[in-house]
Amino acid sequence: MTFIAAVVQDSPVVFNLDKTIQKVENLTQKAANKNADLVVFPEAFISAYPKGLDFGARIGMRSKEGREMFAMYYNSALDFESIYFKKLCQIAKKNKVIMSIGVIEKDNGTLYCTVLMISKKGEFIGKHRKVMPTAMERLVWGYGDGSTMPVIDTPIGKIGSVICWENYMPLMRMAMYSKGIQLYCAPTADDRETWISTMTHTALEGRCFVFSACQYLLREDCPDYYNPIQGNSKKTVLMNGGSCIISPLGDILAGPLRNKSGILTAEIDLNEIIKGQYDFDVKGHYSRPDIFKLFVNEKVNKATEYDN
Repeated sequence: MTFIAAVVQDSPVVFNLDKTIQKVENLTQKAANKNADLVVFPEAFISAYPKGLDFGARIGMRSKEGREMFAMYYNSALDFESIYFKKLCQIAKKNKVIMSIGVIEKDNGTLYCTVLMISKKGEFIGKHRKVMPTAMERLVWGYGDGSTMPVIDTPIGKIGSVICWENYMPLMRMAMYSKGIQLYCAPTADDRETWISTMTHTALEGRCFVFSACQYLLREDCPDYYNPIQGNSKKTVLMNGGSCIISPLGDILAGPLRNKSGILTAEIDLNEIIKGQYDFDVKGHYSRPDIFKLFVNEKVNKATEYDN
């Protein structure tokens, strides 16, 4: 089958959940107007990837101002029991798209960098919590576990998500390939030119379509109290995009898009996956399970368990 996929490169209204949801609605409508069946948003689009902030942290101390900044971040995050979550489901249903969107999820006192997946019917079909936050991300985000690494069978193909530098974890990629992923969503905050080679390698290795979405974020998209290390000029670029769509044989179908916001689209033909697997199937005829095996722990990892 063939369908149109869209990758959104834009910015949220940083630390403003209500206005960011409104922007998601507008961008999803634009993608739907391009006949998209799948819409992929960047990492932490709701409602901020806090590029350039330190949240007042030093070894052995945290500042009052940093705690206040974290509270603002927390209050702009998505509660899956909230009206905002329901609104996202309504947006997907209204536009008849499968939505893959990076959100900051709040669960009790912890934030998670999460990808939320919603069906064309507006149904929540799965989520992936980032299992390995990178560097200072660990200051503000918790760790996901193996229970949220789904590959979901949908009418347009098997879809899953691997977030940003998780894509540098070979065993995680292999776990997704082994589940038969066809539509590999890779939301990211990595806007470097080297990222494209990573996405190309992933597409070739997994013989899957790769959709990488990164934000195009300027200082002026952030509130006045946002004080990034990059500087406070309104036109300072905090993230420069680089979004792309890549085929199972490593061809760049759209992008990389840089220096501006936009929506990339490409026609996706799942038969191209079969053509690619003719000579390379990393989970099948090009594997050696007699030599190499991967164990994946998919249990929920709870801090407290009660033996009843």
